[in-house]
Amino acid sequence: MKIAVVDYGIGNLRSAEKALQHLGADATLTADADAIAAADAVVLPGVGAFGACMRALRESGLEPVAKGAATDGRPFLGVCVGMQMLFDGSDESPEVPGLGVVAGRVTRLPDSERLPQIGWNTLEVRPESRLAAGLGTAPWLYFVHSFAPDPADDGVVAAWCTYGRRFAAAIETGPLWATQFHPEKSSDAGLRLLTNFVEAAA
Repeated sequence: MKIAVVDYGIGNLRSAEKALQHLGADATLTADADAIAAADAVVLPGVGAFGACMRALRESGLEPVAKGAATDGRPFLGVCVGMQMLFDGSDESPEVPGLGVVAGRVTRLPDSERLPQIGWNTLEVRPESRLAAGLGTAPWLYFVHSFAPDPADDGVVAAWCTYGRRFAAAIETGPLWATQFHPEKSSDAGLRLLTNFVEAAA
């Protein structure tokens, strides 16, 4: 079972690969479209600004294979900006369209809180979520962001978080999973979530 971590040349993309390898998964950071298309499961990480990440994905030529992986029924995990990229767009870069896989938009968190949110926060987990299985009712996960997804359909939300407002911290629709937080930086809870992904892909 091979997991492709999409390498589109921006941000620290190797941390997701290393976390999966730590769990014993055959995970490889790759910019090879054929390898991504042939993988059993795909991870789309992302760090930094929405517009910069979307432009890098498009300029790398990997947008079609990444979008295909998110929609063709294979296990797929988007992380941080990799989650945001699945949506229609973001107020951070209004002129840049997202992948449009999940209906909704990424919006700025309230200025009533210190931005970006950097650090640990608790989740409100949907009990039947496979993504969050074994995490408990209020697990702590690690966030670094100023913008957060606002799905058109709350039914895709696997976990909520509150920071100035309630936002979708994780989504799950069939084999498509994504997290606004960084599971690879979230200690035991994050490793448990990644284990759930690896097991779902097996």
